[in-house]
Amino acid sequence: MTAAAPIPEDTVGRLYAELRRRAADFEFRPSERLNESQLALRLGASRTPLREALNRLVAEGFIDFRSGQGFFCRPLTPEIIFNLYEARAAVECAALRAATRRASDADIAGLTAYLDRTEAAYDRATDPVALLEMDEDFHARLCALAGNPEFDAMLANISGRIRFVRSIDLKQMRAADSIGERLSAHRDVLQALAVRDGEGAVRAMQAHIEKRREQAIEAVRNAFADLYAPRDPAP
Repeated sequence: MTAAAPIPEDTVGRLYAELRRRAADFEFRPSERLNESQLALRLGASRTPLREALNRLVAEGFIDFRSGQGFFCRPLTPEIIFNLYEARAAVECAALRAATRRASDADIAGLTAYLDRTEAAYDRATDPVALLEMDEDFHARLCALAGNPEFDAMLANISGRIRFVRSIDLKQMRAADSIGERLSAHRDVLQALAVRDGEGAVRAMQAHIEKRREQAIEAVRNAFADLYAPRDPAP
């Protein structure tokens, strides 16, 4: 029997990237069953690479699989978001402790210079997606100072899974004109890190993340209002 030809990785990768984006942005509504036939048609793909991409997303927590029922969008509840924020705090604080020991003065100065360069653009931005991308980039760069790619991978996964709610949160912050408060929190973390005050950096990070976590219930409520507003059919 002739073995089946392997699926090109670029095909699966393309589907994975597109489906991850849709899942992160809750273009599939919470707990909605995913219609594989419709997805395959919309994405111009066959069922086999589509299913491989979906299985990757199940492993990463972006969608759920129920035996005998199929694939479903993950649920969205305050409890789930709370747990993800708690996990994010644990990862970022562990990375900060490691960065206190491992990051060079030049690396820390480089991240401070990056914050200096981007501060004006961050303060002016009105698009929640642009704000979110800049904020995620700062946290990813900060995490990378630990020199541990496992921390980087865990933070990237958690950031993707809270991305939609964080965009709602940032929209609320922009409306309340409190973006400067978020930037000052970034500086507090860097200033403590620069003098190798690991516990001071951790306290600043915990306060920064936990303050946002406290807004999870309101953010989820507002997220549902956005999710169930009338929308154009997906292309």
